[in-house]
Amino acid sequence: MLAFDWSSKNLSPAELPSVLPVAVFDRLILTGSKILHKEPNCVHIDKGSGLGPESKVVVVGDVHGQLHDVLFLLKDAGFPADNRFFVFNGDYVDRGAWGLETFLTLLAWKVFMPNRVFLLRGNHESKYCTSVYGFEKEVLAKYADSGKHVYRKCLGCFEGLPLASIIGDNVYTAHGGIFRSIAVTPAKRAKGKKNRKIVLNPSVSVLSLGSMEELLKARRSVLDPPWEGTNLIPGDVLWSDPSMKDGLSPNKERGIGLVWGPDCTEDFLKKLNLKLIIRSHEGPDAREKRNGMKPMDQGYTVDHEVKSGKLITLFSAPDYPQFQATDDRYRNKGAYIILEPPNFDIPVYCTFDAVTPRPRANPFYDYEDCIDSDEELDLAAMAT
Repeated sequence: MLAFDWSSKNLSPAELPSVLPVAVFDRLILTGSKILHKEPNCVHIDKGSGLGPESKVVVVGDVHGQLHDVLFLLKDAGFPADNRFFVFNGDYVDRGAWGLETFLTLLAWKVFMPNRVFLLRGNHESKYCTSVYGFEKEVLAKYADSGKHVYRKCLGCFEGLPLASIIGDNVYTAHGGIFRSIAVTPAKRAKGKKNRKIVLNPSVSVLSLGSMEELLKARRSVLDPPWEGTNLIPGDVLWSDPSMKDGLSPNKERGIGLVWGPDCTEDFLKKLNLKLIIRSHEGPDAREKRNGMKPMDQGYTVDHEVKSGKLITLFSAPDYPQFQATDDRYRNKGAYIILEPPNFDIPVYCTFDAVTPRPRANPFYDYEDCIDSDEELDLAAMAT
């Protein structure tokens, strides 16, 4: 942490290998990937994993390469420890100038304390987003001839990131949100064709909420979660958004995932016997474009309050995005949530301002022409 903080202020991006040589990167990414790939799609943080009456769980939202704010957050909340768990809700990279250092810092914590630090996947931990919003170019700029190798290894690690967590049997966290049930019906087998493969066709007539069993069976090891076919749950978990209008429908704004209302939050909490959903995925730029949704100026919003509990959106990148095309910045606060015993279901909100001054840095993407939020996706490019 100290080395990355120092290098961000004193070295050019191309000098990062003098701080973290490729050989050291390889050791870290390999060790971290092995740990992550062994974890289930939904990690459970409960008594079996050491959660006890003296424990606290810190939940963190999007951080988007804002290294110095992440370093502040870790110190402010208290570093991971035997009685302090961390759940990071994805989007470690892109837009900010230090996505690589941010992700590797958190990955090092994961390797150091694998049963106390949990890294979930965000929609930006994908090939498509990192090629559009700067992370790929950042890695190539920092590691030159070894850049493609480093980027490829990072993508492989991203594929291993779990999709969700259940904390204390009461709280569900995921980057985007809830997910659909994938009902499948076997195609008819032709007579006399014993070895013919049965093709499963997804039933798309009615959308309904998925089960924990379906979440655990989903195939998460994909560079870009598909928006069509039978493996839709990863895309739902990473890309979906809440709405103030009841119902469950395809997320037409993003072109992937779902939009769900308060009635679905109630049904999901009741179905899984939960009290709280904590998701991330929407910063001040995204919320500005969504009529009826609360602004993300304090780092969190309570979007749904229903009989069984609440839905919260948590965003941990203050003064976001780092690079903006207008002089009028959002100047939003960041936030993290602390969950405490005995039930870990009552959120304590901790807001914070951006660390100033940020070290000078150049963007790794064309932020003036690039859409701020992740709308209007180029699905053809994702497929490629």
